[in-house]
Amino acid sequence: MDEQDPKEERVEPVFRNGTITIVGILLAFSLGFITHWAANPIPWQTYHLIAVLPILVGIALQIRALAILLDIKSLQRSIHDRASRIFIAGLILAACGVGLAILLDFFDISAKSALPGAS
Repeated sequence: MDEQDPKEERVEPVFRNGTITIVGILLAFSLGFITHWAANPIPWQTYHLIAVLPILVGIALQIRALAILLDIKSLQRSIHDRASRIFIAGLILAACGVGLAILLDFFDISAKSALPGAS
């Protein structure tokens, strides 16, 4: 009752397991960054949303990719490749958001230290 196309390329299970490991580790870093940033002593402002939104969307895409990769069907090359593309898109979005967050914090700190009388 196997409905899989016998001609369809398959991914080696060891390769798939390595991919799952990498996705899990990088997802943990993304989640760790947003958690650490949320605990940052610099008060959040509404303009921080331009950094938070890409991070959160990126994390959501990374979680989606991990969910696809955890399914046994991800041994099919087409499904594995789709999950990889989703993960890379999520990683790029999260990285852009992290970069924006760092810039926003840098400008916020430098603006406060440039004020007269600020220590």
